[in-house]
Amino acid sequence: MQVQVTISGGQITDVTALQITGPERRSVQISNAAVPMLRQEVLSAQSANVSMIGGATYTSAGYLRSLQSALDQAGF
Repeated sequence: MQVQVTISGGQITDVTALQITGPERRSVQISNAAVPMLRQEVLSAQSANVSMIGGATYTSAGYLRSLQSALDQAGF
């Protein structure tokens, strides 16, 4: 999982999933459903401190770990 974060005016304005999953079909389905929900939660919370998506624990954990790393690098 790899995400890119856009910060403007001291706020998270966008989160883009650059790489969301491996080639397994079920994993792709789960990620495709969970990633938009995670993005919306992050934009609302303005942080990586959001709830995991039920049924997408690994996707949520990877997304949020990558997001927190990007936020740390940006000094956010």
